[in-house]
Amino acid sequence: MTKLLIRWFVKDYKNVQDLKVRSGYGKMAGWVGIFCNILLFLSKFFIGMISGSVSISADAINNLSDASSNIISLLGFKMGSKPADKDHPYGHARYEYLAGLLVAVLIMVIGVELLSTSVQKVRNPEPVQFSWLMVGILVGSILVKLWMAVFNRKVGKTISSETLIATAADSRNDVISTGAVLIAAIVSRYTSLNLDGWMGILVALFILYSGFGLVKDTLDPLLGKAPDPALVDMIQKKIMSYDGVLGTHDLMVHDYGPGRLFASVHVEMAAEEDVLKCHDIIDNIEKDFLENDNLNMIIHYDPIVTSDEAVGDLRKWLSRQVKTIDEELTIHDLRMVPGISHTNMIFDCVVPYEFHLTDMEVKERIQNLVSEEYPGYQCVITVDRSYAAIPHSNEKES
Repeated sequence: MTKLLIRWFVKDYKNVQDLKVRSGYGKMAGWVGIFCNILLFLSKFFIGMISGSVSISADAINNLSDASSNIISLLGFKMGSKPADKDHPYGHARYEYLAGLLVAVLIMVIGVELLSTSVQKVRNPEPVQFSWLMVGILVGSILVKLWMAVFNRKVGKTISSETLIATAADSRNDVISTGAVLIAAIVSRYTSLNLDGWMGILVALFILYSGFGLVKDTLDPLLGKAPDPALVDMIQKKIMSYDGVLGTHDLMVHDYGPGRLFASVHVEMAAEEDVLKCHDIIDNIEKDFLENDNLNMIIHYDPIVTSDEAVGDLRKWLSRQVKTIDEELTIHDLRMVPGISHTNMIFDCVVPYEFHLTDMEVKERIQNLVSEEYPGYQCVITVDRSYAAIPHSNEKES
């Protein structure tokens, strides 16, 4: 069914990297959600009014809110697909993240309302009129929501949309909440227990817990979440696959919305190599990322002296020594400046965030290691933080 809908309503559906195609997926998912949720709202609200069940009526209102969420998602995809302009040179794709955040907040609001209504029902219980029509509608709702959860998750994974993945999670919550309402109705029918209000409370608490997680997930990219390790690994391996590249570091990835990633990185190449040749290789790497990965990459060229074997051996020795302090420490941009009384070793040391040592302690520990082996060497260290977790082994083996 999902594949059929995609083929019918999304033009050129295989080209998911195209922003227009991606927007087509989002709009199709939005309209499907609106139709299904309005249908479920009407059927549940009707049976809730007849039976007098607060949990069924609340579940119906939840479906109506889901339809509102689908409208927000639809608007998010539509606004996010707007091309870049003078005031927004990086495009408008972050509207989709904002839409996902609004959906998550709306889920939590519904959870609070349902909790309040259910507490009142526990305090003032009322009999629920049982009917097999009610059971049929609730079972049908569960099946529809199961399909919607799978549908939205599949489409969301296809186009890497946090909004649709959040919508899929909401549909999953609806399966659980409607299932709980159904169980409460059946138990109340065959026993003296009135679980309508209590089941509403449990459903509300679950919705609130899930909503909190969704708020966090949709806020992360807006607050500058670290890039996906798989993306970082792909970038590092692709750069290192080019002849002439000795190492890479200082990767920064900026997320301006789905399909709009910008990145910068430092690439080490032999200082003795022809500058124009190195520049050509860098141009080819940037073009490769743009054409094949839809990633706008800016590369900074770091010339590394390779003709002096002593400097090369010292770099390898120092790289090993800093790992005796901590396995996550790395060094780069090593330069040697000889002097009359001492030789300066100038380099950057990358430390993880929330490291157990202060910057000064890191410098002192490294200086002590160097002084033991090279008494006449003085370290000039810039302590750096990594904005993306490039694997520790970021230099080619010689």
